[in-house]
Amino acid sequence: MQLRIPGPTPCPPEVLKAVGGQMIDHRGKQFGEIIQDVTPKLKQLFQTKNDVFLLTSSGTGGMEAAVINTLSPGDKVLALCCGFFGDRFAEIPECYGGEVKRLNFEWGKPYDPDAVRQALKADSGIKAVLVTHNETSTGVTNDLKSISTIAKEFDKLVLVDAISGLGSIDLPVDAWQCDVVVTASQKGWMVPPGLAMVSVSEKAWQAHAKAKMPRYYFDFSKAKSYLEKGQTPWTPCVSTFFGLTVALDMLLAEGLPDIFARHARIAGLARSGVKSMGLSMFPDEKYASNTVSAIKASEKLNVAKLLQMLRDEYKVVLAGGQGNLAGKIFRIGHLGWIKEKDIKEVLDAIAKALPKASS
Repeated sequence: MQLRIPGPTPCPPEVLKAVGGQMIDHRGKQFGEIIQDVTPKLKQLFQTKNDVFLLTSSGTGGMEAAVINTLSPGDKVLALCCGFFGDRFAEIPECYGGEVKRLNFEWGKPYDPDAVRQALKADSGIKAVLVTHNETSTGVTNDLKSISTIAKEFDKLVLVDAISGLGSIDLPVDAWQCDVVVTASQKGWMVPPGLAMVSVSEKAWQAHAKAKMPRYYFDFSKAKSYLEKGQTPWTPCVSTFFGLTVALDMLLAEGLPDIFARHARIAGLARSGVKSMGLSMFPDEKYASNTVSAIKASEKLNVAKLLQMLRDEYKVVLAGGQGNLAGKIFRIGHLGWIKEKDIKEVLDAIAKALPKASS
């Protein structure tokens, strides 16, 4: 089965073998050695010297942690929204009493840096900017570098959902002055779901010291104090840690430049392949993601039928559209453990199924 959704993504055999290991004492020496091994390796891949923590949760838990550890009820937040996951990020501070100002952009379009600058100029009370680096629902990669640079002109916190991009698309956390950056194990990291990984800057720690949103499970202070002892505050997803030790070594052996180049190359194959079938990309290709391709459905194409046919007849699993894009697009995930031959097999299956799913 070719699982080519934006996550969970396939795992290499070496990772799956590691994940099947027997449980260990999460307060013992062996686990301590594991967490002290993976943490500095994650810092290399985050391109940061900041603190990095592993939280047992989905990526959304990491997004919640970014918000509640740096903000207080009543704080003004500028949430940049151009898709399903940008909207989700905006909802989190609203749940905790934040005053959220949404800056909405058309789905399929990227953020406009000038609009962000104008919004920050118009309201000096904004404390943080919520940014989705790679909007999985629309296949758009936003210009995080420009957005962060603008936010820093106004001395704002930059909280980043990098769940479907980090580790696959270049995101130098320190160079781009990102304060909290969130990713998740089941995306480009080639391991099963279970862990959110977050980096925390010095500015984020300063905000944390004053933040009053309620927090317990996701408290960065607890994560930091337990990491110093080689532990996590709460029972971790031990099996995913096992897999991560293997996956990180594989990623570091390949090297970030080659990882980014591979994802760009495979994304290019995906885009050219679907266009050769008469289909078009949903976003402007200038902003098209290198981890997930969103393809616009023609008027005659029944997306649900195409996805079912691919799954049942060709053993290829793709994703449909989310929210108001349901039935209007389909999406190919090409991040993590993927090679050229994999995307070629996916494209071959689409080419065969496409005529049968079009009326």
